[in-house]
Amino acid sequence: VAAKSSLTCALLFLCALAAILHLGSSRYAPNWESIDARPLPPWFDEAKFGIFLHWGVFSVPSFGSEWFWWNWQHERSDSYVKFMERNYRPGFTYADFAAQFTAEFYDPDAWAQLFQAAGAKYVVLTTKHHEGFTNWGSPVSWNWNAVDVGPHRDLVGDFSNSLRKRNISVGLYHSLLEWFHPLYLLDKQNGFKTQYFVFSKTMPELYDLVNRYKPDLIWSDGDWESPDTYWNSTDFLAWLYNDSPVKDNIVVNDRWGSNCSCYHGGYYNCVDKFSPSTLPTHKWEKCTSVDTYSWGYRRNMQVNQLMNERNIISELVETVSFGGNYLLNVGPSKEGLIVPIFQERLLAVGKWLTINGEAIYASKPWRVQKENSTVNLWYTSKGNNVYSIFMSWPEDNILKLQSPKSTSQTTVTLLGLSGHLTWKQSPDLGLIVSLPALPPGAFPVEAGWVLRLEEVN
Repeated sequence: VAAKSSLTCALLFLCALAAILHLGSSRYAPNWESIDARPLPPWFDEAKFGIFLHWGVFSVPSFGSEWFWWNWQHERSDSYVKFMERNYRPGFTYADFAAQFTAEFYDPDAWAQLFQAAGAKYVVLTTKHHEGFTNWGSPVSWNWNAVDVGPHRDLVGDFSNSLRKRNISVGLYHSLLEWFHPLYLLDKQNGFKTQYFVFSKTMPELYDLVNRYKPDLIWSDGDWESPDTYWNSTDFLAWLYNDSPVKDNIVVNDRWGSNCSCYHGGYYNCVDKFSPSTLPTHKWEKCTSVDTYSWGYRRNMQVNQLMNERNIISELVETVSFGGNYLLNVGPSKEGLIVPIFQERLLAVGKWLTINGEAIYASKPWRVQKENSTVNLWYTSKGNNVYSIFMSWPEDNILKLQSPKSTSQTTVTLLGLSGHLTWKQSPDLGLIVSLPALPPGAFPVEAGWVLRLEEVN
């Protein structure tokens, strides 16, 4: 009996040891080799389309761009200096703008309804831009946050709650640096050999955001002046992936140090408005803005400075064909309004996705992403279906697809129109599809038509 008892204890010990070793092997170490090996949670690749929101104290002057403070006080840009001289009293400081960041019309439920109608699967809100003002009550940003001054409201918390009611994934943008924070300037003066700012400001805020709001995505920025070792990035990401309350679902980008963009992290942003010309091997995202001059709201923006519906749809299609996600930015006003022209652009995307979303959401790049054609042809795929997306309607109503090869089971459908289209396979010209002769205005899509090709090679 004693021998059996000893054997049982030994077996239990070995099982426990094996379990511990297995647990240890599944944890991520604080180095890039380990962190980069983490599989990307599938929801992000399936989402394809998100909305970006740049909102902060810079929304008050709403002039130039969200870099207003830097351009005014550091660069001493002539247009910014004259703007302040013409419109504000002598001695007015950037901090004085905060009281005017009122957000009195901020209705996060209405925002979420708009984002859902736009077809967005995730939305990314600035929690803190490079100016340092936090849109939540950060415990390490005394009197420079939306709870202590301005809105006197937790903008991030209300945003997160409203998105979750509509099953939209919550993304939080956070700038690692702050242009004029004394501790950051001290670290910079020390050649980033000290980390006073990182451990008293950046890291406490990141941990607070994760524990408080449990986001689905962290969109990091402001990393470019120093390497990841200064930012303590790998330690934070190891905690995020191992022990945080969002460890299984969280997605991050690649802006965790001056040496990281396009090399380390979760998915890749690389640079703003990144557009590869070939299919990347790593999941990526293109972030761009409806206002081509700025990410933040500008009161003096002009219509010809905005992306139109066709531009947006074309970029969305190109991005998804190359395996990316498309993150489209609008800047809310200081009152908390997404102005009508931005709403119009977002709703146009939603209208297009209502008809053509099956070619976008959860799609994969096909073996051919783009054809050289007079009508600008792009391809995506899902299961046994291939989708051909064309941005211009051929004048003769005949569309020639060089890449797909028909089979005896092939059918061709125009999304948004019932019934199959007639087609034939040409040895020289490829798959020739006869499109319906539709009068102007008869079809709900004005740009970016989609053919569903079933059972083609």
